[in-house]
Amino acid sequence: MSGRILARIPASWILLACIGLLALNLRGPFVAVAPVVDLMQAELNFTPVLLGLLTSIPVLCFSLAAPLASLAARKFGAEFAVTLTILGVLAGVLVRSAGGPVLVVAGTVVIGLAITVGNIAVPLIIRRDFAPARQGTAMGIYTAALNIGSFLTSVATAPLASMAGWRFALGSVAVLAVAAVVIWILAVGPRSAFVVSPESTADSSLAPVRGSRWITAGLTAGFAGQAFSYYGVTAWLPSYLNDELGMSASEAGAASSIFQILAIVGGLGVPFAAKYMSTTAVAVTLGALWIMVPGGLLLAPGFWWLWSTAGGIAQGGGITLIFIAIIRLARDQASAGRMSAVVQGSGYAIGAAAPPLLGYLHGVSGAWTVPLLAILVSVLAFFLGTTLSVRQVPKGR
Repeated sequence: MSGRILARIPASWILLACIGLLALNLRGPFVAVAPVVDLMQAELNFTPVLLGLLTSIPVLCFSLAAPLASLAARKFGAEFAVTLTILGVLAGVLVRSAGGPVLVVAGTVVIGLAITVGNIAVPLIIRRDFAPARQGTAMGIYTAALNIGSFLTSVATAPLASMAGWRFALGSVAVLAVAAVVIWILAVGPRSAFVVSPESTADSSLAPVRGSRWITAGLTAGFAGQAFSYYGVTAWLPSYLNDELGMSASEAGAASSIFQILAIVGGLGVPFAAKYMSTTAVAVTLGALWIMVPGGLLLAPGFWWLWSTAGGIAQGGGITLIFIAIIRLARDQASAGRMSAVVQGSGYAIGAAAPPLLGYLHGVSGAWTVPLLAILVSVLAFFLGTTLSVRQVPKGR
């Protein structure tokens, strides 16, 4: 199946554009809830716990359903798995915006399960259909688009809700899913998009990566540290800026967007940097940038914009580097899928625990020092796990 997609389209940039459009649908649908939670609570009478679940359910799906998603990508084929992803997101978005509390939760679960399949399938397509020299660029575009989707959705949801209500605002995300379905079918053809075509498992008995299984463990630790830090900072940075610097809610929200949007620089910058630096040097650089976030907020909170910039670059670059390592170190498609499921499944489980744990630590201590120290520990896990694991990824491939 290698090269099947590229053989059916005029140029490889169409596939790159398609991957970018797919990625816009893999984070935005659940990020969209945060700006309209007050409106949803007023109409649906959700408890605070249930409101919190609307944003944490997808992340839990990323963890719990990752093994099943990996199996689906192998048994159904990567193209059909992506089709399931887009149609699942579309169905979940429409269900979530159409009914009462039960349908809101059900639609959220469908969105989470669908995105989980995409989390596994899209990197497999990048591994299979791009030459090694272009895999890094494709992965950078993919992770950058994940953050662009989050940013655009966060910015647009509240204004749309003020004009036409929260249901319309959440349902409007379906436009991106419809566009992705159309472009995907044009890119791979109706037969590949809708017909099950299992991935080859000829070498599935081989070890998941070249070398020791400790590499998988190290990448898992790195991804877990990255996920914990990302979801923790995303959830609580606005509150920190409000408490420590007296920012209003709107000011803190706008300031926190720096952390999100700068991830685009990290996602696109890592493949470029890897052409001139070793992957170990790239990992060390990203780790140093990540450390600046909790360290800087502890020691010099007034420079929050600098620490947010460093963290944004680090979080966008960190996930890109880990995905590049997975697709380059795996021996075949089957082992790449299994390795990705292990790394993402464990990592997202720990990431999902970050917002409530950091909130608990803040409540118990009455300050932000202990939560920031917890983030520092998770950043060190990213630094050590990733740096030790990517040493076998060749420079400039």
